[in-house]
Amino acid sequence: MANFFTDNEDIQFLFQHMDLARLARIMEDDFRYAQQFDYAPVDADDAVDNYRRVLTMLGELAADRIAPTAEQTDLTGPKLNEDGSVTYAPGIAEAIRLLGGADLMGFTLPYRFGGLNCPNLIYTMSIEIVSRADAALMNLYGLQGIAETINAYASEEIKSQYLPDMAAGRATGAMVLTEPDAGSDLQAVKVRGYQDEQGNWYVQGVKRFITNGCGDVLLVLARTEPEIADGRGLSLLLVERGPRVKIRRLENKLGIHGSPTCEIFFDDAPAKLIGERQRGLVTYVMSLMNGARMGIAAQGLGIAEAAFRVARQYAHSRRQFGTAIENFPALRELISDMQVDIQAARALAYFSSFCVDLQYGAMRKLELGQVEDPAEKKALNKQSRTYRRLNAMLTPMSKYYCSEMSVRVANGAVSVLGGSGYMKDYPVERHLRDSRITTIYEGTTQLQIVAAVRGVSSGTACNLVNELLAGRDWPAELTEQAEQIRAGNELLKQAVEFVKAQPGTEYMDLMGRRLVDMAICLIVGAVMLDHAAVNDRKKVVLRRWLATRLPELRMNHEFILSGERSPMTDFETLAGPVPAAE
Repeated sequence: MANFFTDNEDIQFLFQHMDLARLARIMEDDFRYAQQFDYAPVDADDAVDNYRRVLTMLGELAADRIAPTAEQTDLTGPKLNEDGSVTYAPGIAEAIRLLGGADLMGFTLPYRFGGLNCPNLIYTMSIEIVSRADAALMNLYGLQGIAETINAYASEEIKSQYLPDMAAGRATGAMVLTEPDAGSDLQAVKVRGYQDEQGNWYVQGVKRFITNGCGDVLLVLARTEPEIADGRGLSLLLVERGPRVKIRRLENKLGIHGSPTCEIFFDDAPAKLIGERQRGLVTYVMSLMNGARMGIAAQGLGIAEAAFRVARQYAHSRRQFGTAIENFPALRELISDMQVDIQAARALAYFSSFCVDLQYGAMRKLELGQVEDPAEKKALNKQSRTYRRLNAMLTPMSKYYCSEMSVRVANGAVSVLGGSGYMKDYPVERHLRDSRITTIYEGTTQLQIVAAVRGVSSGTACNLVNELLAGRDWPAELTEQAEQIRAGNELLKQAVEFVKAQPGTEYMDLMGRRLVDMAICLIVGAVMLDHAAVNDRKKVVLRRWLATRLPELRMNHEFILSGERSPMTDFETLAGPVPAAE
């Protein structure tokens, strides 16, 4: 039987190479849950074996039951009914049933709510596997962060009411943020949350572009303090699907057709407050960002993997001019670089997920209140702060790189197939359409760069590269690559110093993408160096990565130090006049 976990050599390598035992000890609180739940692991080996079995089961479902329905799901899509309800495409509905029946819809939830209590890294792997099968399904499967938010911030009563059904797949959710006039600028949210005289909460207003807005459990960002115009006036409210929640339309989209994207009208809909007032955006939605960014990064990986495999098979079997087209140098380079791009993105995304888990682990120990030793508390606080700062850079970096990589690889797959790739006879045109949204939702590429460049400009990226390289005696065949990465890090430092020396923030914003690209080149290089130390294939991949990316790094370094600002100083000349409206 096919299996999207066991057939992926790179995921298998990373699963075995990364320190999953360390994450297991964090998630299992040193395995104390084994005393309460028969199915909880008793030690690290048991936990890692559980992770492997869960991913193997998911990989089989993805390959044998989900992937075969993806084409029909894309053609059918969801249906908006006359009564305002939404019917999922048959493949999506069946997939949710199967995933729920296999206990895979509560991946990171605690055991007591029926969850699997898995680390973020294992969940990231699972999202990639699901996305390879059907990217549209990921938009329901990947919304488990909604349940995480309820678990982290809601009252015990709300948790007990909603989380068991969400873990079992009996209820799906949606994060309801965007409005017609509040897309990326969530501080501009106007949808109103208010209380009546008895203290009951209600929501009034319109939300737009809401993924799975027809779900059962809706977390709505609403303005509860009308006198406060910015994000401090926003709270997070839970609204159940019901007669006061009306789906006004389903968006007609370029891709991910199986995922319902809804416009919702809340007609004084009953609601429940999550956590505290005024912390909806500043605390609760912002805390979702790590998970949301990593989810889209993994979705991009899954789409790229699916597209690459079609292209690789086609190039091997398609013959022109008496030979397989994979023998043409131009196609060999294209296909090779597509695979290196995927492995680089996966290395970055999985490393970032690992760091998210380490941040969570430190916070978890502190919040449980089980640490009494002052020195240990101090160390945990330091670890939490360090990884919070690191993840504020790594998670947007991963979302940016993986989503843009997904578009590149899917586009490359169309090129490999040529005219056949442009037709619907092959799935690569769907993969290209599906990939494009990954660069937009949960924060556009441009916004990810704005978030990531803060860490680059503060020195976090350079320090991380140094830490990854330090304290290791690299094999002789890797010393040259290690020195190349160190030399590149010096160029990044120079570029950062030059940008920071410029007045204001305009030049930093203008050069943000180049700085982030330099940092990604070096961080991925350092992570891959660790991989190459134990894997011969990774040595070849690392060499190709540095051979193609270091020249780009040097180009970006030179360009940044040139001080070139013409898009700002000569915009009207370069862009030309605004075209007349037609």
